[in-house]
Amino acid sequence: MSKKRVLFITQEMLPYLEETEIAKTARNLPQGIQQKGKEIRTFMPKFGCINERRNQLHEVIRLSGMNLIINDNDHPLIIKVASIQSARIQVYFIDNDDYFGRKAGLTDKAGVEFADNDERAIFYCRGVLETVKKLGWAPDIVHCHGWMTSLVPMYIKRAFAEEPVFEKTKVITSLYKSGIENKLSDDFAYKAVLDGVDIEDVEAVKEASQENLQKYAADWSDAIILGSNNLDKDLLDHVDKMGKPTLKEFDENNYIEEFDNFYDTILEEENVSAE
Repeated sequence: MSKKRVLFITQEMLPYLEETEIAKTARNLPQGIQQKGKEIRTFMPKFGCINERRNQLHEVIRLSGMNLIINDNDHPLIIKVASIQSARIQVYFIDNDDYFGRKAGLTDKAGVEFADNDERAIFYCRGVLETVKKLGWAPDIVHCHGWMTSLVPMYIKRAFAEEPVFEKTKVITSLYKSGIENKLSDDFAYKAVLDGVDIEDVEAVKEASQENLQKYAADWSDAIILGSNNLDKDLLDHVDKMGKPTLKEFDENNYIEEFDNFYDTILEEENVSAE
């Protein structure tokens, strides 16, 4: 019996960025799930504040070289990789000089969010899925962490729906308290459209606020994990109304076991429905 495969897509991760709720989970969860016997891959953006020499990043030439068109402009996709030796895991980085060359994350030194964070998110989501397609690595589960990954569930169900690597993929989104303070640009939804995606598919994020992005990701996902305590009531009500499999509470000291079981439950439901 082949190992089940879990693809982790996160906007931040230790030790490459400072510790946050997302960064800590994205660091420990892949290691724990790998130790549970599953095969894993992890992706994050290569923000310019990440020290390549210290973290021993290097470009994967065979995966780089593709161009992604966003807002009528070509942007080269560069893939880099690093290893966390103590965890025996590799981390893939999505890079591009225009979007990730500046020595910062999502905000400038004054804490102001960058105006092109909308395009950076689109580039990141598309870049991950194009790279996984190029790898030919078919994930059973895709687990998304952070607002930057909000388009991934929809892209898998629409733009990449005919791709064999995503044919049986189940998408899980973790919802977190942290996010963007300001809305993304007014034309974010239009920029997100590509082959296989209609403007109706992105209607819900024409106003791209943190709340709408989280609701949107949940709408297109197969299952939800409440990654933070004290999420907004409106978001929780939205999740409840959907009636999708949801992991609402978990033991922070034993969450890897609970997440692993949740993955298995989602995959078992797929097998039952297929029969």
